[in-house]
Amino acid sequence: MKPIQRVQLANLLQVECDIFYQGQNIIDVLDKLPGKRLLLLVLAGNLLLLPACTTLGPDYQEPDVAWLQDWEPGAYAVTTDQAGQKQIDLRFWWQLFNDPALNKLIASARQENLQLRIAGLRIFESRALLGIAGSNRYPQVQQIGGAINYVNNQFYGGDSPAPNQSFGNASVGFNLGWELDFWGRFQRGIESADAAFFASIANQQDVQVLVSAQLTDLYFAYRTTESRIVIAYKNAEIQKRSYEITDTLYRNGENSELDLQQAKTQYLGTLSSIPALEITLLKIRNSLSALLGRPPGEIPELTVTDYKLPVVTTDSIQKIPAKLLNRRPDIRAAAWQVATQSAQIGIAEADYYPAISLLGSIGLSGNSLGGSSSTGSLQIGPSLKWNIFDYGRIKNNVRVQDARLQQLIESYQDAVLQAAREVDDAAYSIQKTAEQKILVDKAVVASERALEIANIRYREGYADFQRVLDAQRAKFNQAERQLQTHGDHISAVIALYKGLGGGWTEMPVTKLVPEKTSATMQERSKWGDLLIHPLSESRVNQESAQESSEND
Repeated sequence: MKPIQRVQLANLLQVECDIFYQGQNIIDVLDKLPGKRLLLLVLAGNLLLLPACTTLGPDYQEPDVAWLQDWEPGAYAVTTDQAGQKQIDLRFWWQLFNDPALNKLIASARQENLQLRIAGLRIFESRALLGIAGSNRYPQVQQIGGAINYVNNQFYGGDSPAPNQSFGNASVGFNLGWELDFWGRFQRGIESADAAFFASIANQQDVQVLVSAQLTDLYFAYRTTESRIVIAYKNAEIQKRSYEITDTLYRNGENSELDLQQAKTQYLGTLSSIPALEITLLKIRNSLSALLGRPPGEIPELTVTDYKLPVVTTDSIQKIPAKLLNRRPDIRAAAWQVATQSAQIGIAEADYYPAISLLGSIGLSGNSLGGSSSTGSLQIGPSLKWNIFDYGRIKNNVRVQDARLQQLIESYQDAVLQAAREVDDAAYSIQKTAEQKILVDKAVVASERALEIANIRYREGYADFQRVLDAQRAKFNQAERQLQTHGDHISAVIALYKGLGGGWTEMPVTKLVPEKTSATMQERSKWGDLLIHPLSESRVNQESAQESSEND
């Protein structure tokens, strides 16, 4: 039995027990009232019907993805070795880069990111909605009503006009209405709300995955752009010296104006590329600030001297365990959404059948007229409401809910496909960027040597200045490509971990929103223990993991 089915069964048994005990309590109270024998017979007849109740609609079945069991990325060998699986902690995969500044930024984002706070608040929202759904297990109508009126009657005309009347009138009553859950309407509603609650937890964890990956990607994009600016300035300095040399030679009549203008063009062209890089750097920094929940401005954690991009070897990537797609929070959220909608079919089907309720009222009324008596009343008994003619409304509503369920099943299948595509794309990119990086590194070494030879030959008069300019341009381009390739390789590593759903942890309920926010909500709306009571999905996850291991 799936973990969610265990939860459903436990909830259903609890509902039936609650109904039974509520009925027993009512019988104990009514045993003291007049006409108790008739009342007891009425209630006993209704309580005897309880074992005949059923839960309509399909029980949730997690969508099956047949190909996923044996699937592995085809372009890159991701090991399935059990020892390798224990050596990697996907929750903190960015520690692979061994970058203290990055670690600090991610720790800060987990506390201050506004999207994470919103996702945490949605957990509280769904928890409150679950409480609303659970309240339907108990009497839905529990109303006390009362009125006090002053009446002044004055009579005019007629043969025998009555004397004027002035009196007070008062009444008080208590009404009770309890629709019994014969067809599982309310139970399915609880199941739907329960699944929506777990979906909100998975969505919050998915936001953790996205924030971790986005921040890491932006961080290394910032570092790469920083390095590109440094290279641009260094090349501009080299080209400036060449420009000054050609300018001196031209003024002394030892060189042509063509060499001068070409050197000047290359120098100014390199300088003109720097402002665009600085704009990019600023935009990346502002994006990082937004992820960190900070206004645009300086980020102290980014202040590092002589920074070098980390080297990530493919050996460390090969320790990643395969078949982790089912752990992705977005896929788990998609599965919970299927469960949420599955219960809606049973709710819709319940409209086919009569709504059976227990109704009761106690009233007392009186007035101040002399000689008049006060009136007390007690009414209790079953009630039945049944729409026998609906002209296809119920049938088509069931169809609507079923179509929505199938849409979510297909969305789940698509989510798994997209996850597999992301992993396969990232794995192939890691492989090819690693190959490209080796070649580009060799090209950089060759371009540096070519520039050195060109300068020597130019000084000795064996080559014109154009060869020097060409060598400088080639060196600059290869250095740019080297940085870009290195950055692409890191981005591919980030994409792989994101594709595997790494970067989330089970956050304590007290950490979902800041303490100040929680205190404000508690003071404003009296949340009780909903803001501090532990989340329970860890238990369900443990049951899922245990059941999977047993099946394997």
